[in-house]
Amino acid sequence: MLRSMFSAISGLRGHQVMMDVIGNNIANVNTVGFKSGRVNFQDILSQTFRGATAPNGGLGSINGAQIGLGMTVAGIDVLHTQGNLQSTGKLTDMAIQGDGFFVLGNGQQQYFTRDGAFDIALDGTLENPASGLKVQGWTADAQGGMDTTIPIGDLLIPIGQRTTAQATSSALIRGNLDAGAAADATSDASTTLSLYDSLGVAHSVKVTFEKTSTTNQWKWTAATPDDTGAVVAGEGTITFTNSGLVATAGVVMTTPLAITLTNGAAALPLATFTVAQPAVVGPPAVAKVEGTFDLTDMTQFSGASEPISSANGFTSGSLVTFAVGNGGLITGVYSNGQTQALGQIAMASFLNPAGLLRGGQNMFAMSSASGNPSIGQPGSSSRGNVTTGSLEMSNVDLATQFTGMITAERGFQANGKVITTSDEMLQELVNLKR
Repeated sequence: MLRSMFSAISGLRGHQVMMDVIGNNIANVNTVGFKSGRVNFQDILSQTFRGATAPNGGLGSINGAQIGLGMTVAGIDVLHTQGNLQSTGKLTDMAIQGDGFFVLGNGQQQYFTRDGAFDIALDGTLENPASGLKVQGWTADAQGGMDTTIPIGDLLIPIGQRTTAQATSSALIRGNLDAGAAADATSDASTTLSLYDSLGVAHSVKVTFEKTSTTNQWKWTAATPDDTGAVVAGEGTITFTNSGLVATAGVVMTTPLAITLTNGAAALPLATFTVAQPAVVGPPAVAKVEGTFDLTDMTQFSGASEPISSANGFTSGSLVTFAVGNGGLITGVYSNGQTQALGQIAMASFLNPAGLLRGGQNMFAMSSASGNPSIGQPGSSSRGNVTTGSLEMSNVDLATQFTGMITAERGFQANGKVITTSDEMLQELVNLKR
């Protein structure tokens, strides 16, 4: 009789734990990145009244007789299923589509989370503003290069920081010159190059093409303006084949391209460079050599003369915003129109993520059951991708939780009924003496 009461007590305790887990799940139904829990039960020790026997002679086997002594909580699992993504539009909000965890650190210990509600701290680092923990990854060097084989550290996004200027080292003019143009001033076609010096100051160079009396030949003139008019900085000729492409020896440099600077900047590299020539007749098969004033992509076909120019180099600019790609690459956008890699977000994966321990504040800590984290780039080695401007919502399913709540309540009531019924039977037993 007493066994049933103690078994029922274990049932009350177990269903109370089940209700506690369900209550915690429902409480976190709107918690970003929350992963719901699930209780598993198992029976405990059973008392054997009769052991089992094997067949003997003409008798068959006899099954054993046991009475169970109740139940216990076998475990509380964390269900790491994908939660729905909610768009927020905030640049620093990030969600993981797939497996993996963001890595947060305080300089001494690492934590792992699916909560991507990040922000930029006062020192420019990317952090979780609720805990102050820093988002971990790899920071790019001054040229935008990164070494993802080194240990991870705090990510820095220095909004407002200025970048150095880059002087122009190569220029390219492409486009078509009209094969039917007359050899006079009416055939002139021009384009303007913007060349930057070492201080980031832009200098305009107007390149004019004029058809000459020589078959398939054009004269080009590069000039810079001053107070009295254009100052010739360089000139030469360009010759085309009868196929409309630049001839092998078609570019002749008669004057070096020289631009005088009076603002204290270093001389433009183009001042000592010559006009590039193709290695063979026809379009060049290799990339342009850096540091050349390149005309090898010019063509001469019937049609309007439309030379188009471009050059590298840029003025100084400040970091105004940034973007995060699906692979976790943080790219800075500067006020001068340039972009450069700032860093790479790290992502951790575990062989047994269910073995992670909850650490509060939407964070997990590794344990001996989870194993050590495998840290790498998002989208690699089964790790998920990063979605910016979104947050992952809780994976709690209210329908399942309410059903579980009913189950826990009825189980608790049934075990309570066992205790009252056992009490009534004991009362009847005591009353037998009367």
